[in-house]
Amino acid sequence: MFRKSFVAVIAATTLALTACGGGSDTGTSGGSGGGDDTITMGFAQVGAESGWRTANTKSIQEAAEAAGVDLKFSDAQQKQENQIKAIRSYIQQQVDVIAFSPVVESGWDTVLKEAKDANIPVILTDRAVDSADTSLYKTFLGSDFIEEGKKAGEWLVEDSASTEGPVNIVELQGTTGAAPAIDRKEGFEAAIAADPDLTIVESQTGDFTRSGGKQVMEAFLKNTPDIDVVYAHNDDMGLGAIEAIEAAGKVPGKDIKIITVDAVKDGMTALADGKINFIVECNPLLGEQLMDLAAKVVAGEEVPARVVTEETTFTPEQAKEVLASREY
Repeated sequence: MFRKSFVAVIAATTLALTACGGGSDTGTSGGSGGGDDTITMGFAQVGAESGWRTANTKSIQEAAEAAGVDLKFSDAQQKQENQIKAIRSYIQQQVDVIAFSPVVESGWDTVLKEAKDANIPVILTDRAVDSADTSLYKTFLGSDFIEEGKKAGEWLVEDSASTEGPVNIVELQGTTGAAPAIDRKEGFEAAIAADPDLTIVESQTGDFTRSGGKQVMEAFLKNTPDIDVVYAHNDDMGLGAIEAIEAAGKVPGKDIKIITVDAVKDGMTALADGKINFIVECNPLLGEQLMDLAAKVVAGEEVPARVVTEETTFTPEQAKEVLASREY
């Protein structure tokens, strides 16, 4: 009863979403890492590969502090084995809840079953897993990556409607096997199928990093002389592509149009400057919602199987209007 009373207080003070219903919860946590008066959360982050990820980490850390949650944080440096090691450490420490953003979709069943056997609930944030056993985690909090890809593709279809002849697209993919890389590609390809003149002529991973985007774009420019559009799975790779395009003597946003996903400050600045043509938002500020969900699952309350964040898109004109007020 004491823990439930604490949870009610923490949920009220986080000012997070309250519309959490409709799922089913099959058990409560047996962890006791933070004592009876504090929720202890083990969080295994992907890394610090981009401005988006840095903002995501800051949001989670600040929300945990505001909610009085004892946060045990680890940085996997984009390696799945590091995340698995961190999750096992959290299990050994008997934390109350585990949350993590999976580096890749596959290969989690064993460690998630270990958490389930220890009666420690798991929350997926930002990225999903492809496990057939959905009882291994309580809920997913994050974006609809397929929809993000579709929004990017739909904008290109509309923008290219008056263009005669083929439009050659190069794609800067995210980390191989990662949910956003898989889904953003799928959504984009589904959308551009509406226009047979739109063709992806090169596609390669830039690993969600600015340096990776620059390196891959340099290779694209050498191998494919006629590039009309860059579709980057995140802003950082798009920003790296801008560097490569400018070094090649071309004008980003004009000679080669650029579409990205995220809407972090650096990306929005480039959009406002006309170097990027369109950005699909992916909101990294998930901290308050995560703390709210954690409080509920620790208390054994029902939560939705999936909580999707609300996001929008930006043109250069829209970026200029909101740039000063961007939080990340």
